[in-house]
Amino acid sequence: MEIDFAAASEAQRYKLLAGLVVPRPIALVTTRSPEGVDNAAPISFFNALSEEPALIVLSFGANRAGRIKDSERLIRETGEFVVHLVDEAMAPEMHFCSADFPPGESEVDAAGLAMLPCRVVKARRIARAPVAMECRVHTLIEPAPGRTIVLGEVLWMHVSDAIIDPVTLRVDREAYRTVGRLEGRSYMRTRDRFELPIADYQAWRASQQAAGED
Repeated sequence: MEIDFAAASEAQRYKLLAGLVVPRPIALVTTRSPEGVDNAAPISFFNALSEEPALIVLSFGANRAGRIKDSERLIRETGEFVVHLVDEAMAPEMHFCSADFPPGESEVDAAGLAMLPCRVVKARRIARAPVAMECRVHTLIEPAPGRTIVLGEVLWMHVSDAIIDPVTLRVDREAYRTVGRLEGRSYMRTRDRFELPIADYQAWRASQQAAGED
């Protein structure tokens, strides 16, 4: 099947990208209004981009009513936010936060999520999250009407002691059970894993030369 994206509708493009570019990591993003209301929203058009500077990316579209989402609005107003990585235990609350709450009403409170203060940003973090990254806006990109891409610089990271070695910083994959986003209401666990040997050009070239001598 061949698909010309220039001829595809916006809905068709979304369906293809969301269904085929999987699994995607999930950012549960919290922001805080000037009035002290905590907002939370899951974003699956999300990833880490670089370590120097330490950048993550979030992509926002308009909500079902066509208006700017509260998370994007508060990120623009405050210039800061917190990205939480989602594990199996927190998946139900994350999914609940995808509901289209009216402005000024907190998904965090409705989901029963306890919050903690952050170190360097005014937004608060979710206490039970395995990973929380305090971020400030690095760059805002508007590639099209109704679409905003936020590059955020990670300023501080909170990581549960249960999932990381404090000396080597190696992650315990058995303890860190994240979930990924598929499409629609579908998610996936990350327990099923496999390893491949490190790709080595010199070893491959030597094997080719040895095979040629036979």
